[in-house]
Parts: sequence; structure tokens; C-alpha cells
Amino acid sequence: MSKLLYIEAAPLKSRSHTIAVSQAFLDAYRTAHPSDEIERLDLWQLALPHFDAQAIEAKFAVLRGHSFTPEQLEIWESLRRVSRHFNAADKYVFSVPMWNFGVPYVLKHYIDVVTLPGENWSWSRDAGYRTLLTGKKALAIYASANPHHETGPGADDFQKPFMRRWLRFIGIEDLQQITLEPTLADPEAVARLRADATEAARRLAQHF
Repeated sequence: MSKLLYIEAAPLKSRSHTIAVSQAFLDAYRTAHPSDEIERLDLWQLALPHFDAQAIEAKFAVLRGHSFTPEQLEIWESLRRVSRHFNAADKYVFSVPMWNFGVPYVLKHYIDVVTLPGENWSWSRDAGYRTLLTGKKALAIYASANPHHETGPGADDFQKPFMRRWLRFIGIEDLQQITLEPTLADPEAVARLRADATEAARRLAQHF
């Protein structure tokens, strides 16, 4: 049995394209993998620890091999609980609308909290950075109001490259993506795009 963690970064709920496509994927996945566990994590309802000065000091205490102060230990334990919950999943599905060419701030906050040295990556002077997660896979479902470019002159898509780089940094190399854009097209065109994305999600769920 595998555990799939669905991470929802879209706030519009019933009006969200990424949530609708994600739900189609999850429904098909549940049918194809009835013994697997599926957990939904709505980042808009999740009370995350602040990643503040104490958290940064605790992070560098880990990297430098120093002892924690009592205050640093308390914040580090709160961060580590969230990170270990994330790390415990086998598969991930992300619902990610584009915000200002990147990802919603709640997702960035979550990523900052879960991405911890000693939990899913490490660093040393001799070895440099090393990933600590293995054997996991992810699906990112994206939407944006307009088409954007990841490379070349005028590149302005920092949504998908950021997600790929972060997942690769912690060891998740197996990443699929479904993109729905532009959502500011005429309603009939958007309906076709959403239908195509939904069908792609259902097909992918069969062997994810």
C-alpha cells in the first residue's frame, strides 16, 4: 500500500481549474489503486510554523553541527513534524495556480518549512548538497491566466521551473505535469482545455 499526499495551493475551490483536474485525477486514482491511502492537505487551512529568525538560526545550527538553544529546539521540532509528515508520503499531487509568474505564497511557505537539512537533504564541506528522499514520484497540476515561457528572451514562467528544481533538490526526480492555460481565453476554449486536462489526469492516474 502506498500513501498519496494531495497538496492544494489553490484558494478558489469550486472555481479552481487545478482543483477540478486534481479531483478527477484523485477519483480515477482511488478506483485504480483502492488499497492506497489518499490524504488531502489544504494549505489555506493549515497553520504552519513561522520560518523566522529562530528557525533560520536552528537550520544553521544543524548545518554547522552546533547544539540547539532551548528556543531553537522548540521551533526545530515544530518544523520537523511538518517535514516528516511530508516525507512519509510515497506520491504527491500538487494543485498549483500561477501567481505573479510563480507559486502562491502558501505553497512557498510550506516548501520552506518542509525542506530541512537532515530530513530530506544534507550538506557537508566534502560532499556538498545531497538528496535524502528516494523512490518517490509527483504530479503537478498547473494553471495560468496566460501562456508563459520558461526559457529564452522574456522568460517569465517561474512556476514550473521552481517546482521542478525544488523537487529535484530533495530527491524527487519522477515528476509529471499537466498544464491548463490560458484560462483567460473565451469560455468555450477554456472548457475544451479543462476537458483535455481532465482526461489526461484520468489516464495518468491509472499507472501513477
